[in-house]
Amino acid sequence: MNVAPPKEPDYAALRTQLEVRARELGFSAIGVSDVQLDADERHLQAWLAAGRHGEMGYMARHGLKRSRPAELLPGTVRVISARMDYWPGAARPPGDVLGDASLAYLSRYALGRDYHKLMRRGLQQLATQLGTLLRSHGYRVYSDSAPVLEKALARNAGLGWIGKHTNLIARDAGSYFFLGEIYTDLPLPVDAPASAHCGSCSACIPACPTGAIVAPYQLDARRCISYLTIELAGAIPEELRAPMGNRIYGCDDCQLVCPWNKYARDAAHPDFKVRHALDAPRLCELFSWSAAQFTARLSGSAIYRIGHERWLRNIAVALGNAPGTEETLAALAARREDPSPLVREHVHWALARHAAQAAHAAPAASAAPAA
Repeated sequence: MNVAPPKEPDYAALRTQLEVRARELGFSAIGVSDVQLDADERHLQAWLAAGRHGEMGYMARHGLKRSRPAELLPGTVRVISARMDYWPGAARPPGDVLGDASLAYLSRYALGRDYHKLMRRGLQQLATQLGTLLRSHGYRVYSDSAPVLEKALARNAGLGWIGKHTNLIARDAGSYFFLGEIYTDLPLPVDAPASAHCGSCSACIPACPTGAIVAPYQLDARRCISYLTIELAGAIPEELRAPMGNRIYGCDDCQLVCPWNKYARDAAHPDFKVRHALDAPRLCELFSWSAAQFTARLSGSAIYRIGHERWLRNIAVALGNAPGTEETLAALAARREDPSPLVREHVHWALARHAAQAAHAAPAASAAPAA
């Protein structure tokens, strides 16, 4: 008896069903790419060779697995990239916070709960849905949890282009979104890569407070405030402290000036709403938090992973850039003998900076003509 060969699955129909399910799970868009990243691999290798990754040793730790998905997960032939909006529309306007040196600025993505678990959970549900619609399949989900070139993959999946600031930009959503991936062995139809639309605009380059965007599409992480406040474990280079201003966790400046972000969408998920008034907190109040208070208030936040010591280090720098009020000086003096050498060093720098500014202002005041 002749047995009919198994019918080839309708992968195009599956892709359409996947899109519907992704939106039900809170993703704003998904796309599918193949696993070829040759040009991006060369760019990554050159970036690493130049040392622009700083102390982020994990960027080089896995060899070429970051740019070769099938080596990270054998059998992978497609990558499903997913996008989820995070912009906290109800938060205090960034310009208001950056313009008040007594306040602390935290990157807008970190004002709510940690996105990693939410993204992974949604991606896992999406991957499970694939098995329900078709068959069991080999896959793994990622959300900043493995060596993945997520922006390059998302670009190839049509979700946006990599801008001159090296962030992904979508024509319909700007750049305020998270990315996650599903590596799969299913030969789904691929989407067309996104074309670039930065044009002659280079507003993001001079907007960087520390000059980290050294050329279009080239970022020196060692100068980036996000790296300095989050990834760097030791002392922040002194020449970069003053330009940091009041930014104590990450930086959004290059995105804030991007004209495409006029299309940014507010986050739909409640986890991304502002917690603990972190959209415009006072520096002195944050600097007074004990380790226990830090844990109680920031557990479940992306900020929590930097730990209390780096938190205080970052705020000490911001207080050094704040107005030299009695409140500022008292807050710094209270931690002059902090148990952490790292915190003490940054506190002493901040106090010395205020002392120098006061000494410089004193002769000017005495030379002013009497009224």
